Amino acid sequence: MPKQIKGIAGRKPPEPTATRADIEEWVRGTMPNLQPLVTRLDDLIQSTIPGLQYALKRNRPYYGLPELGWIIELAAYHVSANVLFYGGADFDPPPPLGTTDRTRYLKVTSLEEAERPELRDWIEQAARTPGWK
Repeated sequence: MPKQIKGIAGRKPPEPTATRADIEEWVRGTMPNLQPLVTRLDDLIQSTIPGLQYALKRNRPYYGLPELGWIIELAAYHVSANVLFYGGADFDPPPPLGTTDRTRYLKVTSLEEAERPELRDWIEQAARTPGWK
């Protein structure tokens, strides 16, 4: 049985919001050159995983499922967006970059990279893997 994800020490998981309005506002507020990329990543996550819950905390959108917790987090930077998978270490194969215990992420710098088949596969695996509760 995989270890439960505790998140960053001392951090509490975000509270789900009733709508996606906060996520949509976050997308519109990203740097103009990144908006197409984060829009595509958001669309890909939404279309791949039914029944998602959403939250925005510390200017980062979270995607989760009630039974699994928060499974994906997006972070936008100056030239890239990171897609963080809270249970990513359990994926086969796992995303290439790692942070803590079970968390892995992928740095995406272009729309072409957002269309990579392994990204969709990791999103699908996230929908079956326990996340951060």
